[in-house]
Amino acid sequence: MGDEKKGRRRPWTWWLGVGLVLAGVGMLGWFAWQFWGTNWVAKRTHERLIEEVEKEWREQPGAKGAVSFPEGDVEAIIRIPRFGDDYAVPVLRGTSEAVLTKGYGHFDGSAEPGKKGNYALAAHRVTNGEPLRGMPSLKVGDEVVVETRDKIFTYELTTGGKDLEVTFEDTWVIDKLPTNPKAGGVQPRQEPGQRLITLTTCAELFHTDNRLIAFGQLVATEKR
Repeated sequence: MGDEKKGRRRPWTWWLGVGLVLAGVGMLGWFAWQFWGTNWVAKRTHERLIEEVEKEWREQPGAKGAVSFPEGDVEAIIRIPRFGDDYAVPVLRGTSEAVLTKGYGHFDGSAEPGKKGNYALAAHRVTNGEPLRGMPSLKVGDEVVVETRDKIFTYELTTGGKDLEVTFEDTWVIDKLPTNPKAGGVQPRQEPGQRLITLTTCAELFHTDNRLIAFGQLVATEKR
């Protein structure tokens, strides 16, 4: 009997194979969640936050500032016609990973929408709703519409979505007046007092060390 039981034992190679199969299934599940699940969840969150913030704006037109939700403080809605008529993504204060899973993040210390200085924003290019997946398709002259509680600001891009790539250490791009340290490099018009916008996102879909940058300037303001 002992010899018979011993003969029925699984060889270690069988268990190794089972382990590899399970690991593969786990990896596939993880990728499916990252590249499908997070997008589905984020887009539902975008829709809900926009619906709720627009309701708040309608019902309390005299209030000031961002609208607070458990997900964060929503201060604006971004619309980019290049990305389609139904493109709308909320803008939240801060650029933590938690914020960027909900929409655009507004860099702390950068200008408020429509104000002098640089309204600097970050968003994912892949996963979590991928608001800036189409960044490379943006062209000079494309509009970025920023809708707030009481005003709508229209910015016009002065650089294309793939005209400038920097490392994550190149924080000059979110300065009040971004000035490229490389002579002749891509930058906004070097004139103080402008009302600028900067979009930042990952340069590559599967690599996050570098960033794509697009600059724009305010061209129109209207009451909401």
